[in-house]
Amino acid sequence: MFGYIFLGIGFGILLQEAGYNVLWALFGSLFIYAGSIQYLMIPLLVTGAPILTVAVMTLLINSRHIFYGIGFIDQFRGMGRKYPYMVLALTDETYVLLSTCKYPPEVDRDKAAFYISLFNHGWWIFGSVLGVLIGTLIPFDMTGIDFCMTALFVVLLTNHIKQTKKLIPVVIGIISALLFLLLLGPANFILPSLCLTVVLLALFKNRIDLRKEGAVS
Repeated sequence: MFGYIFLGIGFGILLQEAGYNVLWALFGSLFIYAGSIQYLMIPLLVTGAPILTVAVMTLLINSRHIFYGIGFIDQFRGMGRKYPYMVLALTDETYVLLSTCKYPPEVDRDKAAFYISLFNHGWWIFGSVLGVLIGTLIPFDMTGIDFCMTALFVVLLTNHIKQTKKLIPVVIGIISALLFLLLLGPANFILPSLCLTVVLLALFKNRIDLRKEGAVS
């Protein structure tokens, strides 16, 4: 969860470098709350991109969240008034945490999921605002800062493998991503690779479940 602070700081510093103040960081992180599109938002703002371009880019980049929500529809609907916020707060990192958390029997699962999402959001907002302030006060070398998001994803994937002991979904995801990356390039591979991944996971669902049961026994 603390990783969001450092990601937010990176976003805030980049935003300040582009000439935007702390209010942009605060409200951007409060209402947009999607790390990858917020990073992309900076050049779109600087270049004055048309609203249609922004909408299409946002849809394409965040289309993966459609797949994230499938596994949580029933749980989120059962959370009443928190349902819309849980949909907004289902980011990459929060999805991994909610998917891999092992709740003790005495813990309210819905309440724990809500606080995980809320704290992640809070860390991101805090980091974004702090990043603008740091960028304002301290000259900063930006070299390599755009790699922090990739580094976090690698850490999350490693933890996910350690906790679930499932390699088949990881292998399917890697093969699908590489296949469409080679065929369509880095700008267009995410959505088709996710579609193929979902289809393959559905086909291999029984095999994955059996391997899980075998690991438990």
